[in-house]
Amino acid sequence: MADPPEKDGEGDVGTVTKTRPKTAKPPLYKVLLLNDDYTPMEFVVHVLERFFGITHQQAVDIMLTVHKKGVAVVGVFSFEIAETKVTQVMDYARRNQHPLQCTMEKE
Repeated sequence: MADPPEKDGEGDVGTVTKTRPKTAKPPLYKVLLLNDDYTPMEFVVHVLERFFGITHQQAVDIMLTVHKKGVAVVGVFSFEIAETKVTQVMDYARRNQHPLQCTMEKE
């Protein structure tokens, strides 16, 4: 029995690839703590530990950066988390009668 003749590419099976649109990562936001001349340093350290879950030494380092440079990035989060943290810090500072300012900006 003879081999069937070759077909020169006729009937070849090709693979179809679907290109998926890439899902863009959501933008991240920096949470910033601003210096003021009235909020006690100990209160700032307490806020950093409480709302950002950082160690005492990390909180002291960030507080000193805020004190010396006027502002420091506390963390980088999704929009919703950053917004929540800013609100928590501001509300807590007001309840404790401190003018501490916390803001967020797109990274």
